[in-house]
Amino acid sequence: MYLGQLPALPHTPGAGSPALLLIAHGSRDPRHAATVNELVRQVRSVRPGLQVGTAYLDHCAPRLTQVADRFSTAVAVPLLLNRAFHARTDIPAALREAGADVPLADVLGPSPLLLAALDRRLAEAGFDPAEAHRTGLVLAAAGSSDRAANAATRAVAAEYRRTRGFAAVEVAHASAAPPQLADAVAALRARGLRQLAVAPYLLAPGLLPDRITAAAQTAGVDLVAPVLGAAPEIAELLLQRYDRARQSTAVAA
Repeated sequence: MYLGQLPALPHTPGAGSPALLLIAHGSRDPRHAATVNELVRQVRSVRPGLQVGTAYLDHCAPRLTQVADRFSTAVAVPLLLNRAFHARTDIPAALREAGADVPLADVLGPSPLLLAALDRRLAEAGFDPAEAHRTGLVLAAAGSSDRAANAATRAVAAEYRRTRGFAAVEVAHASAAPPQLADAVAALRARGLRQLAVAPYLLAPGLLPDRITAAAQTAGVDLVAPVLGAAPEIAELLLQRYDRARQSTAVAA
């Protein structure tokens, strides 16, 4: 699936539906909250009439305890790519602390829409998909102490290579978890690849994306895509996760 080829979602009226409560991690970097706000704006534009709210786990306001009483009828949707510690532990604990007995949607990944968002950001950085067969790509993620979450990122990288025809795709982590970006670049160059690109598999600007960009510059990689950010594909995916959780809850009831 390439840019512009998004799966159609069934039309669901917003009015009268449970609210979508977007739960983000939060950051001291103001660009993080600005990205979340833009995503909320896009979700509202795609689904007019749907009440959309935001809560943060850390660093930003409002916290879940501050908004829970306004979203007693809602579906909580985590703004997270992988099912790591934040998704498995932090968000359910925060919902319990806030007294919010609401359905919790699945994390965003994996999804073809994330691959389409990667396409979009690479194109914005000047990447030509026709050059994929001779390009080595670094998919730069946050990284986690959770092996399953890191394995999920590697699966995304393998799927992206298979469907887009890259010569090779290596995963790098911006956190302390290996491999680092320099390791991934070295592995690609060891294969004889000289045309390289870096695609951050991250949702919002901040410390880790800045670290990825700096490491790419040090490694001599010129083409670095922006973070996924408030791409239209991410807004569509949030609604997709919302709809599935809402429908699952209705069936269970």
